Parts: sequence; C-alpha cells; structure tokens
Amino acid sequence: MNRAYISLGSNIGDRLHYLQQAVRLLQNVKGIKVCQVSSVYETDPVGYVDQDAFLNIVVELETSLTPHELLKKCNEIEAELGRTRDIHWGPRTVDLDILLYNEENVKSENLIIPHPRMTERGFVLIPLVEINANVRDPRTNSSFMEFADAQKEGVRVWRTFDGVDAFVLI
Repeated sequence: MNRAYISLGSNIGDRLHYLQQAVRLLQNVKGIKVCQVSSVYETDPVGYVDQDAFLNIVVELETSLTPHELLKKCNEIEAELGRTRDIHWGPRTVDLDILLYNEENVKSENLIIPHPRMTERGFVLIPLVEINANVRDPRTNSSFMEFADAQKEGVRVWRTFDGVDAFVLI
C-alpha cells in the first residue's frame, strides 16, 4: 500500500458539507482507505483574494492506486461535487490536491508531487503537520514543520479534532 496526503478546500456554500462529502467519496473509492483527517481550518484566500474564506483540511490515505489514478479520482470527486474552473485560484465548492505520495517525486504534464507550492501555503502545511509532525519533503529531506511555523498567518482552527466538536468521517 502507498501513503498519500491530500489537501481539501472549499469556500462556496456549505463549506463543511463539501469537505465531508469529499472525504466520504474518497473513502468509498476501491483501493483507498482514509486513515486520518486533520482539524478544519478557516483560511484567507491566496492568489485571487476577492472571495470568501476557505475551510481546509488534509487527509492521510493508504491507497493501491497509482498517483495518476488517484488524481483521476480526485478530479472525479471535484466534478461530482460541482467544482468549476472559471477563475484561476477562484471560488470553488471543493478542491482536492495531492500533496505527497510516499516519498516519490512525480513530474508530468498534469501532476507534480510533492505539490509545487505546498511549502508556501499555511493552509496546507498546518493541517499536514497536525496529522504527521514527522513528514519530510522528499526533495530536500527538510521537515515540513519548519515551513509550517513560518506560514501561520491567515490560518485559524475552525473546528478542533477533539472527538466532540470535530470533523468526523461519515
């Protein structure tokens, strides 16, 4: 089995519902087991800033899918939940990005792993190191914890993963 980390974000409509549905749909894919889900973070938009705040999480998966098969499933889930790509970095019902896949480096026309901008994005790094503080960048062997410490601005815990007021798998 392979270990992958996926970032999920939503800033249209019932943001939490879209994240929950995306996790449920991931869990229902043959060859994917959702192992951990981070707390939910509310984050300021990046890039195109004239939009509502996002809710973001990171999930840890075990999967028998290849990186490209996993990307295809992520894209199918986005489409099923109404994702459109009208504005680059614009509003979306849900966005799923593969951050890491084992310790592999993948570079193709439609997929780059590790995600090329993840070290610049607190909304990715903070939930990632919450669920695995020891995860390292396979390109440099640097700790993602070091990057996360520098990227906290604009990232707020929205719901903690404490078993009561938590994001839970459906």
